[in-house]
Amino acid sequence: MIDKINIRIYAAVVKDRKVLTLFEEYAGDLLMKLPGGGLEFGESVLECLHREFSEELNVKIRVLEHLYTQENFVASRFRENEQLLSIYYLAEIMDETELLILDPCIEKTEWIPLKQNENPFPLPVDKIVFEILKKKFL
Repeated sequence: MIDKINIRIYAAVVKDRKVLTLFEEYAGDLLMKLPGGGLEFGESVLECLHREFSEELNVKIRVLEHLYTQENFVASRFRENEQLLSIYYLAEIMDETELLILDPCIEKTEWIPLKQNENPFPLPVDKIVFEILKKKFL
């Protein structure tokens, strides 16, 4: 039975028709995902985004625009009693030379080309956002 909601805030950082992705170990799986994470109580969605980029990647970002809010029901694949709600923004990193992985769960970052036939993202809402990015930047 679903009795909790987990609000997730992410940002797509696009440069040279590539999107910044994280390879992160979570619950024993290596996931490719966009940077971001869970909203904390008392925090705005944009504060969450700034905090996540600072904590995970040691960078400050400029949020450019809202990109997508998940519209369909998605159950967590890691917690069976949890519903997910994901919100995505488009952002840019203020100073890329400061980029440093601080979160020990993140194995690496990679710039993934938008121009590819197969959608590389495993998570369902990330897949939707990748298609939106392709339409916007290609």
